[in-house]
Amino acid sequence: MEAESEPYVRLATMRQLHQAVADLNTARSLADTLQSVADGIVAGLGYELGCVNIVRPDGDLVVAAFAGNSAAESLITGRVGSRESWERRLSMGEAWDELRFIPHTEGWVLLDDDVPQWHTEGPEPRFEDEWHPLDRLYAPMYASGGGLDLLGVISVDRPRNGRRPGAWGREALQMYASQAAIAISNARLRANMQRALVRLEREQQALRASEESFRQAFEYAPSGMAIAEMGGDQHGRLLRTNDALCRLLGRPASVLRRYSFADLVHPEDIGTLLRTSAEGGRAELRLGRRDGTYLWVSLRNSVVADTTDGPRFLLTHVEDIEERKRNELNLAHRASHDALTGLPNSAELRSRLGARLCERPHSVTSSAIEALDAAYGDVDSPAHGYRADGYEGEVAPGVGPYDHHVHVGAPDPDRDDGTKGLAVLFCDLDGFKSINDRFGHHAGDAVLIEVARRLTTCVRDGDTVARLGGDEFVVLADGLGAADAADLAVRLRNAIIPPIRVDGRAVRVGASFGIGWAECGMTEEEVLHSADQRMYVEKRSRSKVHRRAG
Repeated sequence: MEAESEPYVRLATMRQLHQAVADLNTARSLADTLQSVADGIVAGLGYELGCVNIVRPDGDLVVAAFAGNSAAESLITGRVGSRESWERRLSMGEAWDELRFIPHTEGWVLLDDDVPQWHTEGPEPRFEDEWHPLDRLYAPMYASGGGLDLLGVISVDRPRNGRRPGAWGREALQMYASQAAIAISNARLRANMQRALVRLEREQQALRASEESFRQAFEYAPSGMAIAEMGGDQHGRLLRTNDALCRLLGRPASVLRRYSFADLVHPEDIGTLLRTSAEGGRAELRLGRRDGTYLWVSLRNSVVADTTDGPRFLLTHVEDIEERKRNELNLAHRASHDALTGLPNSAELRSRLGARLCERPHSVTSSAIEALDAAYGDVDSPAHGYRADGYEGEVAPGVGPYDHHVHVGAPDPDRDDGTKGLAVLFCDLDGFKSINDRFGHHAGDAVLIEVARRLTTCVRDGDTVARLGGDEFVVLADGLGAADAADLAVRLRNAIIPPIRVDGRAVRVGASFGIGWAECGMTEEEVLHSADQRMYVEKRSRSKVHRRAG
């Protein structure tokens, strides 16, 4: 700093200081700003050496910029001094307002601490205010130009006039440190903003790339994809569909946007759709196609958000499982139906029969009656269905697995009182074995297929025609009286009797029918055995008639 007693020199110094401060605000980056601070110490404040120490995130200070000596710059730039050592330096020595001056008479204790430092050589001072090579002067920089949040420390050495700075020089250095703190804070803010902008741009690029990847994955997915609204009055409405789903349902995207999956699902599968959880739910159901047919699909849902707190949408993956379902149904059909005739097999017959029957206890002891009486009231009350003289009425709620079950009973064959029951007609073909023996099993199979067809055409919708095995068939017909069952047996026999053409020849078979009745309390085997026994009674009686006629 030039001699401060001469006004023209002070004015020149102020011009230099003004230019140095102006340079602080023209730097393009934080590194340039830090170097401008160091250069301004040399160019604007009249010191031969200037060093800028910046506080790191861990609290220690690093030499961020140096000016005035290239050898010293390469030696100490980037080196770190501990915060503890810096706090000791800033707490000792002479306080020149916010500046700290440590004369060489005290600074010898600092020679061995870890603060990076550079010592210039020179002669011993000849007068009182002459600068000594080991004198140290520090200008702390605080965030926002003041306060106690230390931003860094400027250290200076070797004033050009060789003297310790006076009042003007001290004021200029302190003012410069305050402006440097503002410039460094602003540079950091700009750097943070630039990093944030770069990060934002990268995130936006990643988002755009992610959106494009999602769009391509959505549009070109081999299976159906749909985005639907979630919540609100339009919950479930399709907002977007891919080409695969449009092809799957035979409907263009513009048409599908008018629907929700609830509009397209098969009526029998509405319950399945409603039970499907929106978040991670899965369901297998049928969706309607444009041609009126239905297609088995697997729906898998997941929830996606438009933004962090924005609306949520339902992303639904639709997979065509028609072939698998067809195979499953075929397997189930093969397991429950006769492979030759396509009729329900013995297992399916027993299943359908068992679904109508409930098991009655073989005996009801007095202790059991008392227990029922205690639980449900008077034992003669129809609430529980047990009477002291036998079984009657509805089963009590919670008694057995047939709550609210309408019990099956048998009509009286000796009187027509209007009672209807579940008739079991056991059919055994007459003369079938001779066809197998004369013409082979191929002919026998053809006869069985035709008999199955004729039996099926003679019964009502809802009745069951099953092949029990061999040449035995069973018909389940509900809601028949005794006379109705007898009439049905005659019709079925008459349907079987006409000739059956097999390989260009006509063959005939007869049929014997036994009529049994299913009743609750009987097992499936008991019901079938009862009808089977009646069939054999009829077969023997018909055989006797034929022998007498012969």
